[in-house]
Amino acid sequence: MYRTLILIILLGLSGYASSHQFTPTYPEWEQSSTAGILQTTMLLFNSREDILFYELKVFDEDWNSIPFAGAGLAGIMLIPYLERKFIPIYIRKQDVDTARYICSRSKIIAGGKQASQVSSRICSKLK
Repeated sequence: MYRTLILIILLGLSGYASSHQFTPTYPEWEQSSTAGILQTTMLLFNSREDILFYELKVFDEDWNSIPFAGAGLAGIMLIPYLERKFIPIYIRKQDVDTARYICSRSKIIAGGKQASQVSSRICSKLK
């Protein structure tokens, strides 16, 4: 009985955890308008009031970074709270077979309002 009561109290005291949305879960590459370059389009929805910037990266099976092109400077994008943004991702045809994941990660601004902010990373697996 005490275990259940302690569990209920701990759940009541726990904080709210929020993240962002990054879809589709399994994106597919298609030919872009440039020869030798493939593209896919991702949708990022910012459901976090405390985050404005997101970093995008493409990884191989061993989580090594793969070069890509997309919107934003160095893969970092400004997406205001409760906004959705379609993000084109471009990759060289020679890198398509090694690319396995496209990931978005929330970027926390140093000196933010909250001392205990959590960065979230969401990855989509490539087909």
